[in-house]
Amino acid sequence: MSQGPGGYGRPVWRSRALVAIPIAWIVVVSVIDVLAPPHIHLGPLLVAAPAITPSFGGPRTVGLVAALAVIAQTVIGVLRDPGGLLSANHTAQVIALVLVGASLVIFCVVRERRAKELTQVRYVSETAQRVVLPPLPGRLGPLRAAALYLAAEAEARIGGDLYAAARTTSGTRLIVGDVRGKGMTAVNDAALLLGAFRVAAHREASLGQLVAYLDRSVCWDLMEPGEAGNYGEAFITATVLDIPDRDGPVQMISCGHPPPVVLREGRPRTMNAPHPAPPLGLGELTDPSYHVESFPFLPGDLLLLYTDGVTEARDSTGIFYPLAERVTGWTESDPDAFLGRFRRDLLHHVGGHLDDDAAMIVVQRPVA
Repeated sequence: MSQGPGGYGRPVWRSRALVAIPIAWIVVVSVIDVLAPPHIHLGPLLVAAPAITPSFGGPRTVGLVAALAVIAQTVIGVLRDPGGLLSANHTAQVIALVLVGASLVIFCVVRERRAKELTQVRYVSETAQRVVLPPLPGRLGPLRAAALYLAAEAEARIGGDLYAAARTTSGTRLIVGDVRGKGMTAVNDAALLLGAFRVAAHREASLGQLVAYLDRSVCWDLMEPGEAGNYGEAFITATVLDIPDRDGPVQMISCGHPPPVVLREGRPRTMNAPHPAPPLGLGELTDPSYHVESFPFLPGDLLLLYTDGVTEARDSTGIFYPLAERVTGWTESDPDAFLGRFRRDLLHHVGGHLDDDAAMIVVQRPVA
């Protein structure tokens, strides 16, 4: 693989093969120009050769083609001038070719430099994602799981949406959340909450105690130094669940987050929380009491957890993505296969580009 025209990973053989096009153009134009009547001048057409080369070649290739075009124009001028000197017209064409060629080489150098910087940015963002938001394991005890993260910004790989899982002695604890705000500040806030969750989720505390601990952590972690009275400026919506390994209801505390959906034999059911808690980070203002909700999660069911970037994704007419309606009738039992279909369907709905980050987790309780 070679570095393509400012892009990377373009095959070497393909770039070399495409170089034959501008070279053949130079040869054809030169031969026709030399054989043409004196009043016909095709030399200006030589500029097309270096002009098309940046579409598949780098600075060296462009420089080579431009040099060949200059040589061809010089040869044409000498052969068509019996005195052996270039006419003023041919001299101007040679100078124009030199300037165009030099400009294209500079353009390619700048383009490749920016392409390298972009590659580095992508590498850093992907590394940050693996550190802050590592992929969920395919197995969480007896459960099967998969996760999908779609960043709104074209070159980003991570934003303010978050999810994590932790095993306990009796089951699996999951969190899915969405940080208020965007950019690196949101990434930092997400990392702080995920760190607190990973520290506390393994303990034998109740779900309410775990969420209270997360709320206190967010209250202090999201506060700027010296702003002891400015609670509520930042917060995180989240849903925290406790899924038992054996058959039994899922326990859930919703902190202002979109409700989970259970898909059973292609029929979705939204698990709304009658008594939702405020978002994490607002506990100091509201002094919440955490109500633990529960719902059945049977063998063969799929549990869908997601952020509002999914349900608030709009199509070209402004219609939100109707999650429950769209997944009705889907029979994929494998979490990865389900997420693959979901990704295609969501991006089709929005026309290929999201305006907000979106994340989804799919958990399946296999049939024994």
